[in-house]
Amino acid sequence: MINYLKSERYRLVRKKSLHITSIIACLLIIAFAFTLDYFGRNETGFPYATSSFFYSNVIGGSLFIFIIVLIVSSSLTGKDLLLLKQSISFGISRNTIFWSKLLLTLSYFLLLCLIGMLLMVGLGETLFPKEDLVMESFLIASVNMLPIVLSSFFLVHVLKMIRVPDIYTIVILIVTYTLSDDVLKLLFRNIDSLNEVYKWTPSALLNENMWAFFDLNISVAWTHWIVGMLISFVVLSLGVWSFNKKDID
Repeated sequence: MINYLKSERYRLVRKKSLHITSIIACLLIIAFAFTLDYFGRNETGFPYATSSFFYSNVIGGSLFIFIIVLIVSSSLTGKDLLLLKQSISFGISRNTIFWSKLLLTLSYFLLLCLIGMLLMVGLGETLFPKEDLVMESFLIASVNMLPIVLSSFFLVHVLKMIRVPDIYTIVILIVTYTLSDDVLKLLFRNIDSLNEVYKWTPSALLNENMWAFFDLNISVAWTHWIVGMLISFVVLSLGVWSFNKKDID
């Protein structure tokens, strides 16, 4: 497994498009911060030059995060999958392939998230007036988001490994993490025993976390971790099983 990890790491390091995308994401954060700061200094009554508004675009901007999830997770599960048959013929097990690609892309994603968080806090606390509880609330809200975001990363990895077309992967990602509460509300609206199941969906939990941040009344939410870990376990278990059963052309 170590040798395969090294070869996959080599491929990942050479993914120029991935590194360029990561740099662009960081530059967008910087540009957004300085844009808010500029208008705050030059436009009378401009209400958005605050750290709370700056941070809210991460806590409430899950779509941007899921785009990054899709890009990073796909870095070793795109054209690289064409080499699967060759790797297997060399005696590399499917489990090794599945977990190696996941470990490397997840490590890159977590590093990128850490850099983004440090960048956000650094800019937020430097450029904007100090607001009580805002930075602390932002960090707690980010911790609450983490298990949900990780479950989305695992979901994309599994879908890519079993070669689900990109368009279906995107649809599944959007429905699961932005529309699942509305879907379940509609499905179970007339069933009293199930009409509150939607509160445990990823989209509902992300919305709840966002509003708690806006109210500056937030604490570590174990429901987010329970749901995120449950989704991750189910997705990865089914993913490994499906990948081991799938024909490799």
